[in-house]
Amino acid sequence: MSITVTTWSLEQTSPADLRPAAEPGGDVRIVRAEVPSPEFSRFLYTAVGGDIRWTDRLGLTYAQWEERLTRPGVETWVAYERGTPAGYVELEAQEEGAVEIVYFGLIPSFRGRRIGGHLLSYATARAWDLGERRPELSPTKRVWLHTCSKDGPHAMDNYLRRGFTLFDTKVEEEPEVATPGPWPGALA
Repeated sequence: MSITVTTWSLEQTSPADLRPAAEPGGDVRIVRAEVPSPEFSRFLYTAVGGDIRWTDRLGLTYAQWEERLTRPGVETWVAYERGTPAGYVELEAQEEGAVEIVYFGLIPSFRGRRIGGHLLSYATARAWDLGERRPELSPTKRVWLHTCSKDGPHAMDNYLRRGFTLFDTKVEEEPEVATPGPWPGALA
């Protein structure tokens, strides 16, 4: 069996494009995971993407995770609510001053609490100042990402409200795969 998946590519071409979300109430903090940790990154990847069919990294070895996380210009930013990981963003600097938001999302039980808009705003600002913070990189000229019809129902709206604009759309058939999580009885 297969499913039809629409993938949208969005971008910002100036820091002035960013329209930040309001900060959520309560104790929400965003911290860079400065020590590359395959275990922690894999936890975030599976916890955030388990219910929306994130499967592309599930087969990676420890060494492959480590290689991806230690590349120049890769950063992981984690949102915490009262000390508990709530979601994350992975940024990756690319050629010609582009920075991709490779992964972005919230753990299911933290969705709908106004954390996502704040995390996306913060991470987009960090993408824009990546070259300033890391002088070995080119200054950022473009921040971009992909989202698809398998992602959460509010993902596209969040990107548009933060000032991203659509530059490409693709529709493809993909094999139907079971979601790798959450496990039975978990909040969805």
